[in-house]
Amino acid sequence: MMTFLDRQFGLTANATSIRTELLAGLTTFLTMAYIVFVQPAVLSAAGMDFGAVLVATCVATALATTLMALMANYPIAVAPAMGHNFFFAYSVVLAMGVPWPVALGAVALAGIVFVLTAGIGLREHLITAIPQSLKYAIAAGIGLLIAMVGLQWAGLIVGAPGTLVALGNLHSRPVLLALFGLTVTAILTARKIPGAFLWGILSTTIIGLLIGVVHYQGFVSMPPSIRPTLFHLDIAGALSPSMITVVLVFFFLALFDSVGTLVGVGEQAGLMRNGTLPRARQALLADALGTVAGAALGTSTVTAYIESGAGVAAGGRTGLASLVTAALFVLSLFAYPLVRMIGGGVAVGQATLYPVIAAPLVLVGTMMIGGLRHVAWDDPTEGIPAFLTLVMMPLSLSITEGVAFGLISYVVLKVAAGRRRDVHALLYVFALVFVARYAFLR
Repeated sequence: MMTFLDRQFGLTANATSIRTELLAGLTTFLTMAYIVFVQPAVLSAAGMDFGAVLVATCVATALATTLMALMANYPIAVAPAMGHNFFFAYSVVLAMGVPWPVALGAVALAGIVFVLTAGIGLREHLITAIPQSLKYAIAAGIGLLIAMVGLQWAGLIVGAPGTLVALGNLHSRPVLLALFGLTVTAILTARKIPGAFLWGILSTTIIGLLIGVVHYQGFVSMPPSIRPTLFHLDIAGALSPSMITVVLVFFFLALFDSVGTLVGVGEQAGLMRNGTLPRARQALLADALGTVAGAALGTSTVTAYIESGAGVAAGGRTGLASLVTAALFVLSLFAYPLVRMIGGGVAVGQATLYPVIAAPLVLVGTMMIGGLRHVAWDDPTEGIPAFLTLVMMPLSLSITEGVAFGLISYVVLKVAAGRRRDVHALLYVFALVFVARYAFLR
């Protein structure tokens, strides 16, 4: 067995062992297992079946992570991405009124485009075309959007006439439970405890059971049916003109997340060679195939997870660690009662709160905003588009609007300042597409 695994994954060549890879795979799973609880809650808000989304999430994660292990031999897990799921549920389905099967079709189309452009360099050109300031602003804007939803799910921020939003009722038990979860999870994160989000969720669940906010439903059962979402994607509906920008945004988000995570984790693991990542094409292909499969199963875009860095820190260097993570997600299929108990909503007045899983959303926002320090704020042609991108996402509850306002304003300001050479030719195309969208498609 050792000889086979060594030959398959190059354990000796990567100065690692089976034991180290097993530990790394477990560590990665613990740091990202929160998606098992969060994803069904997010997509069920868009009208999808909670149990079916759970199964789709676990199966898609296991499949895509296995592809990453076998095709690229990297200790990087692949799962439904935070940010992408909120764009899917809140921007596309709830805000735009797109039926969720059509939204799944858009996810699949973006994945197919990802696969088809693997050999022609389009992805590389797109990465070059988007200015760094907007890349940082897009990531930060998504983080703010996720944090805003997390604060609403916690009941800390509520709707209010006149001011739009206001502070929630801090005497409410669900809100206090969410505050407890936020405090505990933040402390665990600050102390760099592996699996901080998962342990925060579990400790919040225990307290919620004790105070009667969370109700016991069991721990283990057979997996629920995936039929309510399996092969329900509507690709034909996603081919309509009004969905072009949605597909583009899904594509861009997957591209930026995948490349950024692969480079970041690859650098941490010492896998980079002369500034490039070997087998990057295979890794990106694993992402894309996972996205198409995930859409067919019934979940939003999957991408490489930055939490894989925890497994790398534990010594993971090969795809064997990813196989371990994939196997643990398969086992998670049998934890449906636990997931339902943790991810279920609590009715408070006319609102539904999710106090147990609110904390990870808020803290994910803090992790995604750090890149703003690299924006050239003293240059108005960079700072203003970055700011518009940043604020439009949480205020409009739409990633698309943030990207659109950012790209359009970037092109306009650069041309007005006589710096049109700073603008990649593709940006003019995208800016015109977004302008046409506002002019003709709404």
